[in-house]
Amino acid sequence: MQGSTVVITGASSGIGKHTAIGLAALGARTVLACRDRARAEAAAAEIRAAAGGGAGPVELVDLDLADLLSVRDCAATLLGRCERIDVLVNNAGGVWTPRRQTRQGLEMTFGVNHLGHFALTLLLADRLRASGPSRVVTVASMAHWFAFGGMRFGDLQSERRYRGFDAYARSKLANILFTRELARRLVGTGVTANAVHPGPVRSGFGMDGDLAGLAGLANRLVRPFEISAQAGARTSVHVASAPELAAATGGYFARGRPARTAPWAGDDRAAARLWEESLRIAAGAGLAVPDLVAR
Repeated sequence: MQGSTVVITGASSGIGKHTAIGLAALGARTVLACRDRARAEAAAAEIRAAAGGGAGPVELVDLDLADLLSVRDCAATLLGRCERIDVLVNNAGGVWTPRRQTRQGLEMTFGVNHLGHFALTLLLADRLRASGPSRVVTVASMAHWFAFGGMRFGDLQSERRYRGFDAYARSKLANILFTRELARRLVGTGVTANAVHPGPVRSGFGMDGDLAGLAGLANRLVRPFEISAQAGARTSVHVASAPELAAATGGYFARGRPARTAPWAGDDRAAARLWEESLRIAAGAGLAVPDLVAR
């Protein structure tokens, strides 16, 4: 990874921070794209120390995935600062018990976990292609198995019915469908796209008051049985850096190995439809992102 530039969203804590430590230790220049500048600065200092003497540079850029204007500005900053982007790790995510909205009025779970990363990836796509071979790694989850029936295209914003974990499961399904369609559209460009499941990780995820009631209680009860954030980051680091995966694309990995997805995550028609719907929703919210046309 020496000489490579890696961008990681949500790298100020948890899996993202340990992904940054792992890739920085391999010599990569690591750019942390984070919402909270103070937390990101503290994480950057920790990453530099933990990665050791051979670590690559660790830098910061502001990114709030709940604001498409912030996504646009982050992409512009990265394009101005990074002559090449070798790896983009779409890591940030969240889960909310009450229904919340992004700055543009979109449902928060869909907006942050899927649409923000969709827009960021497309805004950086030309730089990724120019830097090829390069990789896009998107952190999904086995929670997509609970998105029974697949994407609800008639209610992507969960306006008719909202349950926190259901919205989260469908956003993770969206991550995998996006990865499949991205990989298809990037065939032959030198850019690969894969999704990963980090495992049940003991981190700050869902622990900041965003999960209430039974969901919040359940999240606390399972924590003793979860793995560390460092262990959870291993698959992201592996898929982002392993030489033997240089040509692997359109896959889903868990514990460092290819893994099986739910049947609805292999629906290529749904993947193509989600792509078009995401373009439409982003444009309607004020951010027209460039499309990628399959070769």
